Amino acid sequence: MSCLFGRETMKARKYLQEYKTKEQNLWECTQQHYTMEVDPNKSPKAGENASCNGDASALPTDLQLQAPPKPPPYVCTLSPQLIAKAQEELQEKPEWRLRDAQALRDMILKEAPNLKTRLDDAFLLRFLRARKFDYDRALKLLLNYHASQKTWPEVFSNLRPSAIKRVLDSGFLTMLPRPDPLGRYILVIRPGRWKISDYPITENIRAIYITLEKLVQSEENQVNGIVILADYGGVALSQAAQLGPFMAKKVIGILQDGFPMRIKTVNIINEPIIFKGIFAIIKPFLKEKMTERFVLHGSDLSSLHKDIPPSILPQEYGGTMGKLNTTAWAESLLAFEEEFVAEFCQTCSPTDNAHAQYADGPTEQSGQQCEDSFRGVRSQLYYCY
Repeated sequence: MSCLFGRETMKARKYLQEYKTKEQNLWECTQQHYTMEVDPNKSPKAGENASCNGDASALPTDLQLQAPPKPPPYVCTLSPQLIAKAQEELQEKPEWRLRDAQALRDMILKEAPNLKTRLDDAFLLRFLRARKFDYDRALKLLLNYHASQKTWPEVFSNLRPSAIKRVLDSGFLTMLPRPDPLGRYILVIRPGRWKISDYPITENIRAIYITLEKLVQSEENQVNGIVILADYGGVALSQAAQLGPFMAKKVIGILQDGFPMRIKTVNIINEPIIFKGIFAIIKPFLKEKMTERFVLHGSDLSSLHKDIPPSILPQEYGGTMGKLNTTAWAESLLAFEEEFVAEFCQTCSPTDNAHAQYADGPTEQSGQQCEDSFRGVRSQLYYCY
């Protein structure tokens, strides 16, 4: 410790550089890094612990706890019509918007101080809109959002668009290019395109999750919500058997209670006889309100057209928009790679204990005073898994 906090010898600088190189992967998602190292076998000397009295700048420059640059100020991108819609349907008042985000931020810091989460206004507004600006429900949704990522490593480890390229190439999912008359974009899912010999079912879930992360970036989608069109044509018993109660509970838990996206309608078409068995597995985990949003059309396209007009549907579903194009959305997601990784911070696995240790900030050896003095800085950090 005396070496690190005192003399600037060549040996000390070399050691510090080696340490930074070793730990860089743990910190590249925050753009700036913790570079303070505490020797667990030694206690800080009185002079060395001066920064714990409230002035982090008392440390040498190379050893200060540095926060990343603050995110840019929130700027609303909603049209006047959507602002009015958000106010009517979501209880969002423009003049109170930032105050509401601050209220949720304060709740997080008070009730879940160790939660690794973004705290900027734009991110928190996703959860407030999804729960109609009910602070308690928005906080619960945020906690569920992060809990699902921690408890399902098969889905969230190394989660990035390039990792799901084979799912995108299969045509399992895509987005229609135009929204419906209510401004809701339509996510098309085709389980029949998935071959269980190609990859496990969790890869499909990963693709759906990344798609939702892309969609929720748009404030327009946050207000309008989205529509799902699930085409079960060609689904065999072997595919349906992959979705057991345990898997169904996790998937529904994310879509219903663990993601800040309003799913307004789920249109099911071309469902085979075995779909009754599939829905029997899913239904116990659905809330009554969500159950009512499932609409089964069978092979009756005229029934589908009552919910989604032919003018925005592809030829495969009796529409006038040409053949279904899955390439455009796949390219959009793959182009989303760097942005997704920077925001979602998947450099380290959610189960990486070493990363969790460092992300929690100063250790017990640093003392409670250090924890208090750095709290104001840590609250500005973008934590990640």
